[in-house]
Amino acid sequence: MQQRPLGQNGPMTSAIGVGAMSFSDFYGPTDEAASHAILNAALELGVTHIDTSNVYGMGQSETVIGTFLKAHPKAQDQFQIATKAGIARDSDGNRYFGNSAAYLEAELDKSLTRMGLEQVDLFYIHRRDPAIPIEEATENLARLVKSGKTRAIGFSEISPTNLRRAAAVHPVGAVQSEYSLSTRSPELGLVQACADLGTALVAFSPVGRSLLTDDPLPVDAIPKLGFLAGNPRFMQPNLSANLRTTDGFRALAADMGIPAAGLAIAWLLHQGNHVIPIPGTRSVGHFRDLVAGAHLKLSESDLQQIENVLPVGWAHGDRYSQDQWIGPERYC
Repeated sequence: MQQRPLGQNGPMTSAIGVGAMSFSDFYGPTDEAASHAILNAALELGVTHIDTSNVYGMGQSETVIGTFLKAHPKAQDQFQIATKAGIARDSDGNRYFGNSAAYLEAELDKSLTRMGLEQVDLFYIHRRDPAIPIEEATENLARLVKSGKTRAIGFSEISPTNLRRAAAVHPVGAVQSEYSLSTRSPELGLVQACADLGTALVAFSPVGRSLLTDDPLPVDAIPKLGFLAGNPRFMQPNLSANLRTTDGFRALAADMGIPAAGLAIAWLLHQGNHVIPIPGTRSVGHFRDLVAGAHLKLSESDLQQIENVLPVGWAHGDRYSQDQWIGPERYC
């Protein structure tokens, strides 16, 4: 497995990671055994970066990682584990974004307890609180490095300008952003800023929430999945249009003799040596298809063929609904 740095001064990690949102029921029912099977496959295939959050299943994802590490103590030294905090609800159930020093430390402490760890390799602010200057939020994260509870810090879904402001305060190990053949907006500044600063760009939803795979989620399953049921790209008529468009990508992958998901991962890895895709799946078979992309070398001709079937801006519908856009920073 090829290796990439998790930030300028961070450890080397696998070029592809595990997006552990799939260890909760976000994209359909799962259980501990299925999640442990993915982690076992990761060890077998040399995938060492595990990316989770305190809100994935309200602690479920971290708990599952913790039970795996308890059963496989040596895995703790093999994995680089990242988690996040910052999305919260008050006593009335209203969502808010916690970036204060007290909130972040308290949530990281809970995450460490769930996973049975004394330190994580990377701790992100999941969503920015616009009322707290980025410099102050960065200092709040930096305190956790000094305390020894995390090796590096990061942010999820922030703008290139705020990344540069944060990096002026403390090195930023990684920025997590949606990035794939269906979401190309990071190329308008974020890919470049991360490269300039030595920051890893951790790409979530790298196969377009299944659109860039050989087995997209069934149309009749979408209404049962809360997030996707309200996501513009998975609502009709956009969904049917997106499935028709990506049929060409599936055909191209078949002609090349590789899984579509693997081709989508390979394309991302060719966008920069600092890009680390973190696909999530509940299937070991699908996981192997994804990891195959990390071993694929694409020629300029291959990359052009991919661009021909999925040109920039091909997707029908925004990547988020109006409510889903609350929190991520728009910069283009």
